[in-house]
Formats: sequence, structure tokens, C-alpha cells
Amino acid sequence: GMVTLLSQDLSEFALHARAILGLPIPVIRQHGPSASYVILGHGESEAPEFSNLNAALSTPDTALRLFGKPEVHGERRLGVGLALGATLDEARAAAKSVADAVEVTL
Repeated sequence: GMVTLLSQDLSEFALHARAILGLPIPVIRQHGPSASYVILGHGESEAPEFSNLNAALSTPDTALRLFGKPEVHGERRLGVGLALGATLDEARAAAKSVADAVEVTL
């Protein structure tokens, strides 16, 4: 899923597209331990907003994916923090840090 966006050189989407189109799939290179951490919205909103993105994007070997969902009713996954690390624990901590830095306003 999401974690393949950083953990390897070909995304899950690229692999599916190549398989469906009958295209070759070369060696898949792993980049090391990686993790994702969900960004949840809790409440009601027709237009969730995100802030503090500079802090969320400032750590090397991390990434942020915001899903662009137009509304929240209850609890909804709005994005993920992604990270590589020397160890799985390090990657998990970095991904959590990215996700936690994002401020969601509903």
C-alpha cells in the first residue's frame, strides 16, 4: 500500500499498471525499513484544511500524502506520513512525527 511509495523504486500502482498492460517488471529495489502513519480527521467538515506543512515536510527521508477528501463525517483517513529509517522502529517514529506535525482544521 502506501508504504511502497518510499520503500521501493516502483510504486504499487506502477506494478499493477505494468502487469495489466503486459509490460516487463524489472528488479524491484528496496530502499530499506519504511513505515506509514495515518492522519485522521475527527468530526464534521465539508472542507478540511491542513497547516504546519513546513514542519511536516522538513525531515529527510520522509514524505507526506494528503488524500484531498472533500468532507469528513465522524472519523476519516485524510493522509499519511511516510518515512524510511535505519531500523523499522526509526521509520515508524519518523512517520508518526510527520503525521503528528500536520494540523487538521475541520
